[in-house]
Amino acid sequence: MTTVLSTWLAVILAISAGLKAWRAGQAAEALATYGVARPAAQRVLEWGLISVELGLAGALLSGAPGAAAGAAALFLLFALLTTAALLAGRGGRPCACFTSASRLAWTSPLRALALATVAGVLALGWLPGAPSGYERWLTVAVSISLAAAGALALAVLALAREVGVLRMEAGGRGALEIGEEGPQLGAAQPWATAVHASPRAIMALAIFTSDACPLCRRVEPAVAHVAADPLLAVRVFDEHADAPIWAQATVPGSPYAVALDLAGVALAKGTFNSLAQLESVVATARARERGLAVAA
Repeated sequence: MTTVLSTWLAVILAISAGLKAWRAGQAAEALATYGVARPAAQRVLEWGLISVELGLAGALLSGAPGAAAGAAALFLLFALLTTAALLAGRGGRPCACFTSASRLAWTSPLRALALATVAGVLALGWLPGAPSGYERWLTVAVSISLAAAGALALAVLALAREVGVLRMEAGGRGALEIGEEGPQLGAAQPWATAVHASPRAIMALAIFTSDACPLCRRVEPAVAHVAADPLLAVRVFDEHADAPIWAQATVPGSPYAVALDLAGVALAKGTFNSLAQLESVVATARARERGLAVAA
């Protein structure tokens, strides 16, 4: 059991380091969540962290004395840092936990604390002693093989998901944005208060659909995919059930999307018929968010 747990901790550390190194630039930028603002400091700290994780992984695999204690200290540090960032209101930001896409949530410190507990149990010697020689390396090999099989299964599931997303993306790219149609860009929209944003949201997205619109039903998976993003506050407005909001937004037809900032200012809009076009509305809004001149 000792060898199995040590191997799994080593695998987790090695995967974490590898994913950070794979997109090191983005992972380094995510350290801003913890108050590291200077790019040079971010890069140095990121590669230092990668080196520490790889070093601890190798030490755990070889059974070096103190490796489990070092891993416990590192995971405990991760738990403290992520908890402090969450208490500072930075939930939902990149956390550099594994990939650059990892987001900070309350599961982050809980996960780190669980790993710190496992490493601490190993460091304190509360489990039977690890075998040596051939038996130890055989156990390590089997454990790594199981980890590789699990990673392969996850990769297959991720590939299946991406195939589904690509199918939804079939069609032209870029939503049709006509300036004279829909809400005025750069102007605060009074109806935007109907899109309720969570504390983690950084942007709102209004989707206008109709029961009489076959295309609206076809893009429902695309809407659900975008709505799963915790940084987006998404609400669907039906042509009949939400007729007053349709009238205020002067929506030309459906399906139609309007992206707004949290103050209710329209940043991008357009008719869409695929996931790619819906995402283009969000991407356009994010690109305009800083430079858009807001109308009075």
